[in-house]
Amino acid sequence: EVQLVESGGGSVQAGGSLSVSCAASGMSGGAYCMGWFRRSPGKEREAVAVLFTRDGRTQYLSSVRGRFTISQDSEKNILHLEMSALTPEDTATYYCAAREVNNRCTLDRTPRYWGQGTQVTVSS
Repeated sequence: EVQLVESGGGSVQAGGSLSVSCAASGMSGGAYCMGWFRRSPGKEREAVAVLFTRDGRTQYLSSVRGRFTISQDSEKNILHLEMSALTPEDTATYYCAAREVNNRCTLDRTPRYWGQGTQVTVSS
C-alpha cells in the first residue's frame, strides 16, 4: 500500500515563498505519476503540477507555471514543490498524490493514492 505524507507549507505574505514535501513509501519498482493538487474553500480541486518518476517529465497548471517547481529525490522517494511569488489565490490545502502509469503523466490523470494534505496560506 502506497502511503504519502506531506510536510511543509504554512503561512506567508504575498510575494513570498514556501515549499511542501511528500515522503512516499510502499511504492513498487514501476513508474508513477506523482503530483500536487490543491483545494480551497468554494473551489474545485485542481491539479497543480505532476511529475513522471521514470524520466522527470513535468506538467504545470498554467497559473503556477514559472512560479512553482516540482521535483523528486528518487533515492529518498520524496516529492517536492517549491512555490515562489505566492499570491492569496494560491491559498489552499495542498495534497500529494500518485498513481502507477506506463507513460502518460498529465494533469488530468486521476490519482489512486492521496496524502492527508497540508495548508498553505498566503496573506495580502
